[in-house]
Amino acid sequence: MSPVATLVQCRRRRGTGFDGYAIVANREGKTVTAVDLTTFAATRQIALEAKPAAVIAHPRRPLAFVLVPETGTVCEIEAAGLKLLRKAQVARTAHSMRLAAGGRSLWLLCRESRQLVELDLDRFQPVSRIALPAEPAGFDLSPDGKLAAASLEDSGAVVFVELENRRCWRPIAAAGRVGKIRFRSDSRQLLAGSAGEPMLTIVEAPAGRVVVRLPLAIRPREFCMKADGGQLFLTGEGMDAVVVVYPYRTEVAETLLAGKAPASMAVSGAPDNLLVSNPSTGDVSILDLETRRLTAVVAVGEGPASIVVTPDNQYALVLNQRSGNMAVIRLAAVVARRTRQAPLFTMVPVGWQPVSAAVCGL
Repeated sequence: MSPVATLVQCRRRRGTGFDGYAIVANREGKTVTAVDLTTFAATRQIALEAKPAAVIAHPRRPLAFVLVPETGTVCEIEAAGLKLLRKAQVARTAHSMRLAAGGRSLWLLCRESRQLVELDLDRFQPVSRIALPAEPAGFDLSPDGKLAAASLEDSGAVVFVELENRRCWRPIAAAGRVGKIRFRSDSRQLLAGSAGEPMLTIVEAPAGRVVVRLPLAIRPREFCMKADGGQLFLTGEGMDAVVVVYPYRTEVAETLLAGKAPASMAVSGAPDNLLVSNPSTGDVSILDLETRRLTAVVAVGEGPASIVVTPDNQYALVLNQRSGNMAVIRLAAVVARRTRQAPLFTMVPVGWQPVSAAVCGL
């Protein structure tokens, strides 16, 4: 084999698959589908009592947790045996969930009852409830496990909660109607996007002092944080672009063009890429985070939404809500081309309107 051929082969290694499953929640199908990531085939579908909305994988065990909002229920799925193990109802309804630091519990936001509920994952039952001062819209947990923050629907405020002593701080006016919120990776500040205007507000946690209000080119709707916490990526209405924010410098770095009406995002490592879904055009834009340039565009299907990258950074899994399948991009095959069109690795049918997925290793 010539030296050139050897070099090409080293650069484009064959995929090895990932030893685990993608657990996919299908909202309209009222099912959860398990996709084997070594064969890239759907191997099991589990029927649920109502529409699922979100899936979270346990960081150390082959388990996934599925939220069914309209019944306030969390379902525990065992990836190894591909079966539903336990169910727990935490409230009449539940809006969203986050995994606590350390993986010992889930916290759930319950809009109707205006509370945060902790679900212990060993006993699989609620162990604490924290009342909120008004109807919440969204929430986040601090990476150090000490705080929660909730955005309040009507007042345009955020409230910090000390989780250990169950103490709510006084609500703080952030910026108009608050949308997505996210803690900085050191847990010392909260990043709050405005749902009605192009602005990101950075608030000191938990004291509530507003550090800065950053004007943006978009009304921020989707957040994506780089693994090291040094960059926050935002998409939303106003421009076909991704806004890059440096949280630790409290400044907007730049605004990057990223396809038509960019929406959900995910970050891959080695090399560092930002993957951006473009639902209206049925493709995913891939940006090199070092050069800040568009590397490739991958046609993936109808209505691409959520994107999940496997823990080994081999594959990006894209859920197509309208076509009911999961597109798989092999990231090693994505290289800069003159045409910027990159190949799709495979497509896996998963169910009716897939909305969320998580990867469980075995």
